Amino acid sequence: MTSSKAFCSRAESSQRWLTIVGIGEDGLAGLGAEARRAIAGAEIVFGGARHLELAADEISGEPRPWTSPFDKAVDEIEALRGKNVCVLASGDPFHFGVGATLTRRIPANEMRVFSAPSSFALAAARLGWPLQSVETVSLHGRPIAPIRPLLHPGARILALTSDGAAPAAIAELITKEGFGPSRFHVLEALGGPRERQVSFMASALSAESFGDLNVVAIEVAADQDARILPLGTGLEEGLFEHDGQITKSEVRAVTLSALAPKRGERLWDIGAGSGSISIEWLRLQPSLSAIAIEADGERAARIARNAERMGVPQLTVVEGKAPAALAGLAAPDVVFIGGGATVPGLMEAAIAALGSGGRLVANAVTLETQALLIDYHGRHGGELIEIAIARAAPVGTMRALRAAMPVLQWRWRKP
Repeated sequence: MTSSKAFCSRAESSQRWLTIVGIGEDGLAGLGAEARRAIAGAEIVFGGARHLELAADEISGEPRPWTSPFDKAVDEIEALRGKNVCVLASGDPFHFGVGATLTRRIPANEMRVFSAPSSFALAAARLGWPLQSVETVSLHGRPIAPIRPLLHPGARILALTSDGAAPAAIAELITKEGFGPSRFHVLEALGGPRERQVSFMASALSAESFGDLNVVAIEVAADQDARILPLGTGLEEGLFEHDGQITKSEVRAVTLSALAPKRGERLWDIGAGSGSISIEWLRLQPSLSAIAIEADGERAARIARNAERMGVPQLTVVEGKAPAALAGLAAPDVVFIGGGATVPGLMEAAIAALGSGGRLVANAVTLETQALLIDYHGRHGGELIEIAIARAAPVGTMRALRAAMPVLQWRWRKP
């Protein structure tokens, strides 16, 4: 009698029409027998030109190189549901790989996956670095700015690139930021016959180019004046480029706490000034997104520069005056209003943009804006708090606490 467990296993197996095979630089030699049979038995095999070449001796079906844009290739794969399809990927398909893209469209129970060691795992093994204590970042097809927040003395960083010029660009960037003494390693074509590793000080790297398949490994060391981005919120104002229109560091820390970011949420930062609020929001967790809305063109350009230097170039900057500039933007989960609250229709537009459970935080310094927030608190509820900061300053030969202008903050959750 056939057990129900065995029946389920066969039924499940028959649904798995898509196989993803992680392949390394050693090609077929690094694959197990099941992975090789999956490639050989596939009617259609998708992959990059390099992957298809590495597996060519095992492919009996139709090889299809990736198309551009990549979404078109995913459409093709999805349209082949029910056929025996194989996708070739680099190393571990679910570590910054194609697997994550495919599972957004195709359920995992329709796939079989054969993983190879990732480039990060191979690099850590070559260097003798415990992978769990290493910072990892993928710069594959991305700006190199996200490496900036990782630059802390004593840190070890592995950065995956897809560009032979990237190691020199990264070395130049970290040297300019004051990390020239860092030990710098470039590991090329890991796991294959062309594997190579070179090491030097970051400040000593010239414009040398490397193979496109490389991992940059950095043992971070800092000059005395290195620009280290602290891990917390309320960063010192001097880390931002600004013209005085910036939420002060202590108020910013309280404001970020009030905004209460949650995974995957989007922030609208209206009247963004220097962009400090939306930038610090993005630094908290990679799944967060933000749109900074600023009417002044010079300030909008400054926000983009700040985002780049703070390692969050993904910040969307919209130059325009709210509320008109809010039209057509992706809906927010949270809204911060740091300037322009008294502009007619702005508060109403921000409230209307939020869905049920959405949050709004508004800061006010002027009496007119404070009166507006007091009125909204009276009509809508929420919390109204005053943030008062005082700093020690000289008074003759002695010292006294000198108060900064207090900030009235309204916090509200939409029913």
